[in-house]
Amino acid sequence: MPVDDAQVHAAIAEVVDPELRLPLGRLGMVRSVGVRRGHVEVQLALPVAGYPGADELAGAVRAAAAAVPGVRDVAVSASAMSDEERVPLRQLLRGEPVGDEGHGHDHGHGHGHGHGGGTLGHEEGRPNRFMAPRSRTRVLGISSGKGGVGKSSVTVNTAVALARAGKDVAVLDADVYGFSVPAMLGVDRDPVILDDLVIPPTSHGVRCLSMGFFVPDETPVIWRGPMLHKALEQFLVDAYWGEPDFLLIDMPPGTGDVALSLGQYLSKTEVYVVTTPQAAAQRVAQRSAYAARQLKLSVRGVIENMSWFTGDDGTRYELFGSGGGAQLAGELGVPLLGQVPLVPAVRVGGDVGTPVVVAEPDGEAAAAFAALAQRLIELGPARVYRNELTLR
Repeated sequence: MPVDDAQVHAAIAEVVDPELRLPLGRLGMVRSVGVRRGHVEVQLALPVAGYPGADELAGAVRAAAAAVPGVRDVAVSASAMSDEERVPLRQLLRGEPVGDEGHGHDHGHGHGHGHGGGTLGHEEGRPNRFMAPRSRTRVLGISSGKGGVGKSSVTVNTAVALARAGKDVAVLDADVYGFSVPAMLGVDRDPVILDDLVIPPTSHGVRCLSMGFFVPDETPVIWRGPMLHKALEQFLVDAYWGEPDFLLIDMPPGTGDVALSLGQYLSKTEVYVVTTPQAAAQRVAQRSAYAARQLKLSVRGVIENMSWFTGDDGTRYELFGSGGGAQLAGELGVPLLGQVPLVPAVRVGGDVGTPVVVAEPDGEAAAAFAALAQRLIELGPARVYRNELTLR
């Protein structure tokens, strides 16, 4: 039977690129499609040479074209975009008017590009999509009063649990002094750099960006507040995040410069405080929560980590005491959203890059994180931003 050329073109254009999570037709990544007597030849234009997931993408294109009635075989080839081809792609990802080359390398300088929201570094005026009135993204700041309470493992496993619940999820590792999220998430490649735009890599269904991609592991980050401020700005506005349902921010312990920056730049951040059951940890975590409230950030809940260890006989051993999470939640007037047991696989998973919700999906810790993710979903956003109430 004859092949409908338009149907082949449409099927290929609707294939979603796994990295950018947009259809190929919208991204301009279909260079040509040839159809002749049931044979289809597709040429793809990849954003950069060595584009990750190119084989997966080619397979998806072959499957989409082969599903069209009458198609007998499909050949897919790919090469990197030219500089000219990359211009509209970069503009699309930045949210700039496609085809307006005057904006091609413009960071704003007062234009704002119609995104709304706050700016960080007012002399540059870069748009912050997460603060736009119509942004659907919930920004979750995972904080703690001190280190050693498992904040990063909670962040990573909660993110993966949310992704497994069908949500579009990203993680920003804002713990610039102790960045560990990429290793814990099992990210095995660097971000894609598209001119001056960073595309975060994906692992276990979660996009991730961290200082760890840009400095060697053994190099300490010794920065003052303004440099941290600038780094956070670049992570947020010089990266293509798309529009995830959730952006989890792994915040550094304490109440320092990063918290101040988030309070200024991401005022819709919902803060969730991680603590252990012991009273001393609870008191320190309380300071972190009070600091968030002073910055006008909404404290939404408490997560208790290392709540107990379950022995082989099923007995629960409360190695770090009990009640700290519930007491903190009560003092803050917020719910205790979850209690995560102390499980060796959490530590092992962090070391090898396989989160416990992936390594032991039917285990006790994975169940706790799945329940926590569901509570976060049900809790809903802290505020409703309505465009008709926006002052211009």
